[in-house]
Amino acid sequence: MDRRRFLAAATGLAAGSMAGCGGCGGSKDTRPVLKILSSFPRTGSAQGQTDTIVNGIKMAIEDFGGEVAGHRIDYVDADDATASSGKWEAAAEAKNARDAVADDDVMVFIGPYNSGAAKVSMPILNEGGVLQISPAATWPGLTKKQPGDTTGEPEVYRPAKRVTFCRVCPTDDVQGPLSADFVKETLTAKKVYILHDNELYGDGIAGLFEARCRAIGLEILGGGRRPIVHTQTSFREITEQVRALNPDMVYFGGTTQTAAGKLVKDLRASRVTCPVMVPDGCYEQAFLDSASAQDLANVYATIGGTDPSMLKGKGKEFVEKYKAKYTKEPEAYAVYGYEAAAVFLAAAKKVGRKDREAILKACLETKDFEGGVVGKWSFDADGDTTLQQLTISKVEGGKFVPQKTVDKK
Repeated sequence: MDRRRFLAAATGLAAGSMAGCGGCGGSKDTRPVLKILSSFPRTGSAQGQTDTIVNGIKMAIEDFGGEVAGHRIDYVDADDATASSGKWEAAAEAKNARDAVADDDVMVFIGPYNSGAAKVSMPILNEGGVLQISPAATWPGLTKKQPGDTTGEPEVYRPAKRVTFCRVCPTDDVQGPLSADFVKETLTAKKVYILHDNELYGDGIAGLFEARCRAIGLEILGGGRRPIVHTQTSFREITEQVRALNPDMVYFGGTTQTAAGKLVKDLRASRVTCPVMVPDGCYEQAFLDSASAQDLANVYATIGGTDPSMLKGKGKEFVEKYKAKYTKEPEAYAVYGYEAAAVFLAAAKKVGRKDREAILKACLETKDFEGGVVGKWSFDADGDTTLQQLTISKVEGGKFVPQKTVDKK
C-alpha cells in the first residue's frame, strides 16, 4: 500500500469519516470497531476492475447499516500496486498483510485480486490468524493439491497448519476445462495454439486448458503451451509462428495487465483471424479498451460465475442499485466484492464480538449462504465456494455478450 494513502486512510478511520464506513458517527462515535482491510491493485490498468470490487464491499457494509452487534465497521482500501509498475507488487502485498496482522481491529483481509499476490499474503495472514477472503484469486493450487505439483501447494501457504484463506469466486479448475469443452463443442476447433504470460495465474489456467484439450482429443500446435514475455513491445515474432501453423483457435492465459490486448492486436496484424479466447483476467472494460473493435472481433472471454447482465433476484437488484449509485455498469467481479464482505459481516454478526478466531471459524463454517447476491452456496473444507459456474462471452459492440453459461455441478 502506498504509505501516503495508508496514512490518509488511518486518519480517516480515526476521524470516523472514511469512505465505505457506513454508520460512522464522527469523533464522538465511541462504538468499538471491527475493521475490514482490502488489498487490490488500485493503480494501473486493473483499477477499473478493482474500483468495482471496492464499490461492492462498500455496498455490503451499507446494507448492514455500517455496524454489526454494536461494532462500527471501518474499511481500509489498501493498494498492492505501484504507479511505476502499474500492477501488483510483492512488497506492497506483503506490507498490507503485515499491517492487517498488526492491527487488532482488523478482522478480515479481503483480497487479493491476483493469484500470484495471494502466494505472498497467505502465509503472513495464516501465521497471524487473520481471516482472508479473496473475491478474484482463482488459481486452484492456493487451496487444493494439483496433479503433478512439486511446490508443496497448498500447505506451503499454511505455515500454521490450518485453513485461513477462502474465496467466493469459482476457480480455474472450473474455468480452464470448461473453456476447452466450449472450444471443441461450440467453436468446433480441432487444432489450438496456446500462449500464456508465464505468471502463476496465466500459466496455471493455460495448463488446465491444455490438459483438458489433450483429454478430449484436440491437437496442441507448437508442442505445448508457449510463454510470452509480456513486457515486450511487440509479439510479432511469435504471432507469425502462430499464423504459419494455421490454428482453429488461439488461447491466451493472461490478463489485461500482461498485454492481452497487445497480443490480440499483433495476432490480427499477422493475419491470424481465427477465434481467440482469454480468461477472466481479461473480463473487464480495460481489455475492451486495449484494442480496436476490429481486432477484438471473434474474441471470446470467460468469467467464473455469471455475467452481471444475467443475474436474477438479489443479483439483479444489486446490479440496478449499483448502476443507480455509481451511474455505470458494474464490472464482473463487483458481485464477488459484495459477496466477500457480506459473508464476513454475517459471520461477525453471528459471533457478536471482536474475536478474530471466532469470526474466522464461523466464516469458514458457512453453509447454504444466501445473504449475498450470487445465490446459495457454501465453503467446502478447502475454503472454496461450492458455486461452479462458467460464462463464456463474445466481444460484440464493445461489450461482453454472454454466449453460454455452464454449471459443473
